[in-house]
Amino acid sequence: MEREGSSPPGECPASDLGQALSQILHRLTGPESRRGSARNAALQDLSALLEATGCDRLFAGSDTPLGGAPGTLGEVTAALEKHAAPRKEEEGGADGCSAVAEKAAAVGLLFTKLLRRVESAKESPGCLAWKRGLRHLAGPIYVFAITHSLQQPWTRPGSREVAREVLALLLRVSECGSVAGFLRGEHEGEKGRFAEIMGLLQPDLNKESWKNNPATKHVFSWTLQQVTRPWLNQHLERILPPSLLISDDYQIENKVLGVHCLHHIVLNVPAADLLQYNRAQVLYHALFNHLYTPEHHLIQAVLLCLLDLFPVLEKGLHWQGGAARPTTHCDEVLQLILTHMEPEHRILLRRTYARSLPAFVKRLGILTVRHWKRLERVILGYLEVYDGPEEAARLKILETLKLLMQYTWPRVSCRLVVLLKALLKLICDVARDSSLTPEPVKGALLEEATDCLLLLDRCSQGQVKLKKTGPATCGSADEQRPRNQEVTSLIPGPESGLLNTCICVPHPVQQQLCRGPSCTLGPLRGCQRASFSPIPAGQAEGPHSFHRHPSSHSATPGAADHGGTAGGWLQGVSGLSCPVPPHQPPSN
Repeated sequence: MEREGSSPPGECPASDLGQALSQILHRLTGPESRRGSARNAALQDLSALLEATGCDRLFAGSDTPLGGAPGTLGEVTAALEKHAAPRKEEEGGADGCSAVAEKAAAVGLLFTKLLRRVESAKESPGCLAWKRGLRHLAGPIYVFAITHSLQQPWTRPGSREVAREVLALLLRVSECGSVAGFLRGEHEGEKGRFAEIMGLLQPDLNKESWKNNPATKHVFSWTLQQVTRPWLNQHLERILPPSLLISDDYQIENKVLGVHCLHHIVLNVPAADLLQYNRAQVLYHALFNHLYTPEHHLIQAVLLCLLDLFPVLEKGLHWQGGAARPTTHCDEVLQLILTHMEPEHRILLRRTYARSLPAFVKRLGILTVRHWKRLERVILGYLEVYDGPEEAARLKILETLKLLMQYTWPRVSCRLVVLLKALLKLICDVARDSSLTPEPVKGALLEEATDCLLLLDRCSQGQVKLKKTGPATCGSADEQRPRNQEVTSLIPGPESGLLNTCICVPHPVQQQLCRGPSCTLGPLRGCQRASFSPIPAGQAEGPHSFHRHPSSHSATPGAADHGGTAGGWLQGVSGLSCPVPPHQPPSN
């Protein structure tokens, strides 16, 4: 007959269970844990203990002050998570990473077994202590799952699969539909586990220890990204210092990771909380200093974060009128960007800077006039340089020029000649380009340049004119052209400084230039030779007149051989200088 209070066959009494878990914990954390054989024996003993213990005894005593056996089991779980974590960044290598992945796979199988026991207790009507027991287990198991489920050097396909299975099982046991729900609380009024996770990571996120475990920063960053407003602001004191610490490292990878964390905080914490205790200014100065590091990944992340931080910093600024508007943080950043852009020769950095300019012009609006001179030098310099097949920098510079003319149009007319020269030179360069630049990219450049020409014409009150000229004889190009063919040109005025300048204009550009309501466009095909020049208002015969000889309806000879495309119309042109002004008939 079985004695009262004894355990069923194959099960451990509660006191024996706590003692067995304590012994396993000592072997995982004590001096003997350095021996691989001792750790493996502890893992085997824990696996056997989980199989031999019933659910009701496994979570018994969880309501006691010390947590009973579930509390000790939570300490064992935390020790297992530390056991499977990667070592210092200075150590390791390929062999070390493989060893970490093997340990992670073994620990993941134990966590899977443990969570299945919790799931069994959840389904058992007689066991009600599983929720209190899960509180001790959920945090370390979550940290383990995120550490080994991300694509990192210390993970392998097998360990990642096991870790993802552990995470899915943890969410199912916790009755959460997503990681975000697990962290913030799945239902209204429910307290999530984000604060608990941050508390577990906090000892490894101080100045002395945050590099001991290379996975901690990635777990912190990934977990932070899952929590958005309005749940994030209540944890600001926990998340802001580690983000600043990671971003202040000397390694570019850590800088970028920290800036991404700061950007998430800026986007998901109310402005009032960021302005409190001068936090926004601290963020600004930390980000501004990164602009002196010439790394395109870091610059891109910093500029995106700053653009979202400017509305917070300038929230209380109100111009009273009368005096000049004070300079803002956006002015300061744009001034530094332009300083770096002028001498920059590295393609990736040029693209990164150019990509951010339109957003700064939109942000400042009419106040961009403060930076017109430096912007002009940057725009002219970047339009002259080939940027590779994507032409990302030149496309963004053209977009910047369009916005600049729209916001600061009263200042454009005095820069008409300089901007017109740059745009027409760009059109010639693109049409002559015989490199690997795709035709859609060339078309996009021509379209953007044409939009700029149209805006330039409007800002200069119609000084950019399209007129009919006589037969063109411009060097070797005219050997392929009939002597009596009329061509389209812009007549250069005496004040323009562009006399005797003759270029060829692709047909798509002609169509764009004459798409205004007052333009008359005749039937055109192929491409035409033309001369562009601003004409002061009052000297032209009519606004935006575009004429075509009625007898000339066919494509230019030679253009059809190149498919009538914008890239082929300059194949036979050897020079761009015209011996006589285009509006005068050539001498025989």
